[in-house]
Amino acid sequence: MSLLASIPSPHSGTIDLGPVTIHMYGLMLLLAIAASIALTGYRWVKWGGDWDLVFRVAVWGVGFGIVGARAYHDLTSWNEVPKTWWGPFAVWQGGLGVWGGILFGVLAGAWIVRRSGQSVRLFMDAVAPGLLLAQGIGRWGNWFNQELFGKPTRLPWKLHIDDQHVPAGYFGHHYFHPTFLYEFVYDLFGVGILLAVDRYFRIKRPALFALYVSYYCFGRFFEELIRIDPAHKFGPLRVNAYVSAVLFVLSTAFFIWWQFVRRGEERRDRPRATPVIPKGPAMAVPKGRIRSSR
Repeated sequence: MSLLASIPSPHSGTIDLGPVTIHMYGLMLLLAIAASIALTGYRWVKWGGDWDLVFRVAVWGVGFGIVGARAYHDLTSWNEVPKTWWGPFAVWQGGLGVWGGILFGVLAGAWIVRRSGQSVRLFMDAVAPGLLLAQGIGRWGNWFNQELFGKPTRLPWKLHIDDQHVPAGYFGHHYFHPTFLYEFVYDLFGVGILLAVDRYFRIKRPALFALYVSYYCFGRFFEELIRIDPAHKFGPLRVNAYVSAVLFVLSTAFFIWWQFVRRGEERRDRPRATPVIPKGPAMAVPKGRIRSSR
């Protein structure tokens, strides 16, 4: 009955297909990126934009996002970085910090959008649900790697972890909280909330993006309270718990001020998407503005 009332873990995070080895962590990242692009593209085109800009933002945003995510992990969890020359770059072994990924990805994407003559505020709201969807799907990579799980538990949905993946101090335990599943469900629910808010309420751009950050940080704070993977702590909390709390306060305060306190939007302040066809290769960055975003 114990085995039936638990979630099994894959014994390997890879699939060997002859000369090709598929790393499931990387495959989950690719699926997450594809889902985010699909949802963002649907929203952006529906608002009057075109797919070309979405693809260009994805190429540059994903590239810089992975760099930022790995850099954040290396800086905050340096003791987990493999002691080899390629250790700081070993994303296939896990270790991507969502905060660094979002920061670098958003900055790169914002630059592409602005150079294309579109509204950065509008695109931020277009991509917000897609980012949350990607984060939820990407968590399945942790399941394949048997990492980032929570404290021991006897709940019916407990996650079975092999002995070699049990952290020090928990030897003898085999069942833990499936935090990857908690975040996946939480993020999916959040995607529905963001889409509903954007559809049924008048949102001042980029308030939806602020709501996305606020929502995710709220859940991430409580997730950090039950995770037992190695992490640096200050006082009673892990570093990421403090980061979540600070970002939650800032994003929530911004959302309230921007949406409800700031004076009402004038007509000229309501950004709209417009089709833009860049000159040169499809993934190139236009040298200047092609068309006004207003």
